[in-house]
Amino acid sequence: MTDNTTAELLRLSQELLDAIVAGDWDNYARLCDPSLSCYEPEACGHLVAGMEFHRYYFELQPSTSPRNTTIASPHVRVLGDTAVVSYVRLTQKLDAHGAPVTAAMNETRVWHRQPQGWRHVHFHRSAC
Repeated sequence: MTDNTTAELLRLSQELLDAIVAGDWDNYARLCDPSLSCYEPEACGHLVAGMEFHRYYFELQPSTSPRNTTIASPHVRVLGDTAVVSYVRLTQKLDAHGAPVTAAMNETRVWHRQPQGWRHVHFHRSAC
């Protein structure tokens, strides 16, 4: 694993999170493999495969409240053409009263190097 590969995977992971926060479906879909699978709180313990489950959330009215997403304590492991990126996702936002709050989630994202570049193929998200 090179430092350049680690930096690229962290950049792509941040780009993915930025697309989620911005509600940018086109960029999110560009970064993800169509067969994306996941375990996340919104799926209530079920494995979800494909992009349609995620599209629903992108089609909701985007938040007008400012948000900032930070990748904290990242760990990258490259295994040939596959990489695992684990971190704590910190999301800063305003609560209902306008006071700043920070939410944290543990996330593991699996990336696969394909001919067109790294594509996001699986993730697991859980509350800290």
